[in-house]
Amino acid sequence: MALHRLSFRLRQTVTHVRSLHTSGCGQQQEATAVESEPEPFSVFRAQENDPACQSEKLIGQYYTLPPAHIKTVFPHGLPPRYQQQIKTFNEACMMVRSPALEVISYLKKTDFSKPAVRYIFYGMKGSGKTMSLCHAVHFCYTQGWLVLHIPDAHLWVKNCKELLPSSYNTSRFDQPLQATEWLRNFRITNEPLLSKIKTKQRYIWTKREFTEEGAALGELVDQGIARVKSSSDVVGAVIKELRLQSGQPESDFRMAVAVDGVNALWGRSTIKKEDKSSVDPEELTLVYNLRKLMKNDWTGGAIITTLAQTGSLYTPKSAYLPQELLGERGFDSMDPFIPVSVPNYSEKEFESCYLYYMDRQWLQHPQSRTEEGKKEIIFLSNKNPSMMDRICAFL
Repeated sequence: MALHRLSFRLRQTVTHVRSLHTSGCGQQQEATAVESEPEPFSVFRAQENDPACQSEKLIGQYYTLPPAHIKTVFPHGLPPRYQQQIKTFNEACMMVRSPALEVISYLKKTDFSKPAVRYIFYGMKGSGKTMSLCHAVHFCYTQGWLVLHIPDAHLWVKNCKELLPSSYNTSRFDQPLQATEWLRNFRITNEPLLSKIKTKQRYIWTKREFTEEGAALGELVDQGIARVKSSSDVVGAVIKELRLQSGQPESDFRMAVAVDGVNALWGRSTIKKEDKSSVDPEELTLVYNLRKLMKNDWTGGAIITTLAQTGSLYTPKSAYLPQELLGERGFDSMDPFIPVSVPNYSEKEFESCYLYYMDRQWLQHPQSRTEEGKKEIIFLSNKNPSMMDRICAFL
């Protein structure tokens, strides 16, 4: 039976319902009959918006993210088309899918006294890897974790607007603009924790500027934002401090390292030196320090990543498997890891997405609202989330 028919029947039978959702898991509320107008019931909307409480029963349903979380958790990192969708639909909804739930279930059972486990979302282009990563990041944020999010890692190895020789190591290059932007977003997401974490070392930036040992991590971040020239080295110092402190007895935070397009760290760069030769990613200060974070020689957190075709320059567009996109160096560096496949929509997930677009009045063409029109969308998109979004944008 089609889900829209099921939805119609349920609307007729469910007339006196109040949502039982609470902000904390495991809490119970008494069901209360509502004699006034009932809340609208929808088969494609989840009644549970807390990622920690979501289960497989909600797969294919959309849960709503609070606007405050969009501003703090995702000042960067959301796909551009999804950001447009938030503005168009006037709400931020994310589909509950099996890959994200799988990683969240692993995180709940993790022994954080052991080295950080590495997870890699992989799949065909447009299958929803970035959204699965964002779902896992949202879970970590709601649990009070420190989130170190690197969206679109491939942007660090191409189209660099300003490249400067490193003042710390002459064999490397700094990217001050990218580093400063990342530090701003990092501060927005983790501001409550930055005042609690204290530096373990003293850092000297210039003859007159330095950060004392025992200073708040927020002061270190502010140094990089205020002094753009030293921002790349500040990113390295922040990463170093977090690696040293995460999982230690005196530290009371968990760390989630989320990298979208991690394969770019071991790929080829389009950035050119003065002699027109290509810059190796390892010569970039930001990439050099981020590679250190990918090693699981620290405890107290997890490394959650995705593979992106856009991050693997000069590789076939059809490649999507870890060994194809990571290459030999990247695969050896990330091994061992837990691969998590992100497939195209299942029949249930497609139906849910189709109903959601109908509900938000996104499908305006009369033919798109018929069974024949729906079959045509399935044929053209092959149930690929990104392709379906692009096709429906014209309807």
